[in-house]
Amino acid sequence: MAGEFSRTSRIGDQLQKELASIIQFEVKDPRLGLVTINEVRVAKDLGYADVYYTVLGKDDQPEVLAENQAALDSAKGFLRRRLAKEVQLRVMPHLRFHYDQSVVNGSRMSSIIDDAIRDDELKNGNQDE
Repeated sequence: MAGEFSRTSRIGDQLQKELASIIQFEVKDPRLGLVTINEVRVAKDLGYADVYYTVLGKDDQPEVLAENQAALDSAKGFLRRRLAKEVQLRVMPHLRFHYDQSVVNGSRMSSIIDDAIRDDELKNGNQDE
């Protein structure tokens, strides 16, 4: 139902789609890797949009993550202008990029759970014999 989603979340979804496309096809910075836009949270007054991203396969390399952050920060103005052309808003929010740790944390937690299950199965297997 249309009433369930706030205006800011709909704008965030639209900005996410457009940003992903613009970053992939139009940003030519060699420091930028395979960036995935996970979420865009827009402030209620449309002043800022917090963009959460990950870099494919480079989550364990801090120097690569820093380069990607610098590349995105330097492309803020370009991205904001391109978004203003694609998305019809009276005010285009200022972009703030944040590396999304949730994917790394989720992977780490999954690994810990898998290890615990494996250890539990080994202990139960040895007790049954």
